[in-house]
Amino acid sequence: MQPLLVYPSPVPAELAQALDMAGREYVPIATESAAVSQEPPNGWAGAVIAADINADGAWAMCRALRKTDDPLALVVLINGRQLDDLADRDDLYDDFCITPFHPRELDRRITHTLFASGVGDAPGQLITYKDLVLNVDTYQAAIAGTSLDLTHMEYELLKFLAASPGRVFTREILLSRVWGYDYFGGARTVDVHVRRLRSKLGDQHASMIQTVRSVGYSLGTSSWSA
Repeated sequence: MQPLLVYPSPVPAELAQALDMAGREYVPIATESAAVSQEPPNGWAGAVIAADINADGAWAMCRALRKTDDPLALVVLINGRQLDDLADRDDLYDDFCITPFHPRELDRRITHTLFASGVGDAPGQLITYKDLVLNVDTYQAAIAGTSLDLTHMEYELLKFLAASPGRVFTREILLSRVWGYDYFGGARTVDVHVRRLRSKLGDQHASMIQTVRSVGYSLGTSSWSA
């Protein structure tokens, strides 16, 4: 596989260690012009952009990479204070990871992002709810026959909710069960992902994810009645 473009250069120690542990080939890039001049003959596999250090430079790099003839699949690294900034930058990245991160989590996000930018595999185990179908083996999802372009954690959250339709989960439970007990982010993370999921489900299906006031979220409503 082609190498990853990684910004900035030098690569932050934590990020370099995670990529090395995963056996990822990558090239540190410092400027937008270097992203062009140092591009391998077969192109970049994708990009990992650390926006938690130099946010302005990182988002400028994302914009430049998105404007190319063949836009790269992008994973951005942010800190918890930058979550509210993501809503206005949906078109600049495919997935994000909050620092400090677990190396395995970052690698799974990179793997999924690169997979989503290529050709899908054969169907595997499915989770279905009404018009929603999720392929557990290939991390693919579709609504009413239309493929959904989801980030890794958007998919994980949707899969978790779809596995127990009608059941209400608090934000704290969703954080611990979807993101993991050692996750450093707050409940705002769940709200951001739910908002993005609803947007991608479209107006016709956005209400599939229900908000239960002062409690949390559910996929659909419970069929239980008194």
